[in-house]
Amino acid sequence: MPSVPHRIDGPVAVIGDVHGQTDKLRKIIAQLAKLPDISRRWIVFIGDLVDRGPDPAGTVKLYCDLAKQHNKVTWLCGNHELAMACSLGLIKTPEFVDFSQRWLSHYDAHTTFESYGIPHGDLKALREALPEEHATLMSDLPWSIEHSDFLFVHAGLDRNLPFETQVRILRERDYSLSHPPWLYSKDFIHIGPPMDCPVTIVIGHVPLPKVQFGNGMICTDTSGGVGGELSCVLLPEKHVITSGGSGPQSNVATDINRQRNDSASAQRKPWWKPW
Repeated sequence: MPSVPHRIDGPVAVIGDVHGQTDKLRKIIAQLAKLPDISRRWIVFIGDLVDRGPDPAGTVKLYCDLAKQHNKVTWLCGNHELAMACSLGLIKTPEFVDFSQRWLSHYDAHTTFESYGIPHGDLKALREALPEEHATLMSDLPWSIEHSDFLFVHAGLDRNLPFETQVRILRERDYSLSHPPWLYSKDFIHIGPPMDCPVTIVIGHVPLPKVQFGNGMICTDTSGGVGGELSCVLLPEKHVITSGGSGPQSNVATDINRQRNDSASAQRKPWWKPW
């Protein structure tokens, strides 16, 4: 089982694909810090923190800082993390799977190298420059995060396989698969989860103009790392926070204000520090 939290409960704030957009992520976190129930709310990153955007190294560092200050933070493996970890030898993979060629050529990985101060393509130098905290994390990210009401998985589930079968595979994390579909497929978002799925599936991976609810899924990627605002969905409320907003929507505040047992102290002493 992964060392990164993979079984959670209670309220959740799930953040879509960040892709190195550290400044936008800071804006999301600043808004989450104002929630009166933040001390008991899980923060779930749906995957793809690295590549494409301007500052992947800063995004990973921000995740690490956040996890030290808030004990309910977890990070789901995306296809970009898998490709990076396998390319750098952080995960043992079969020789017939050439992750490094794919990652270097097709994943906009140059921004990851640049953010760590390494020339694009120098895998050995990047591995040496990668802080061990970052390397340890990326070598052991879960492929799914389980909740009594939701299953968080980067690209979704296959409609043609039983739910429990897929969950067992996700728990095992088979690194001999060159394209594990639960991290890679762009089709699952269109066809929906299997008929026997007992929970709502929460995904990222495919960028959309806005957060999408329906068909048994919640789709959270609204930027793809190339434009648009970063989004965060509060669950079970199904309210959306964006990096371009100034705070939760008014109806979010109304719902959460009913839980104000510790709101005053939470606002005076936020759980996060400025960085």
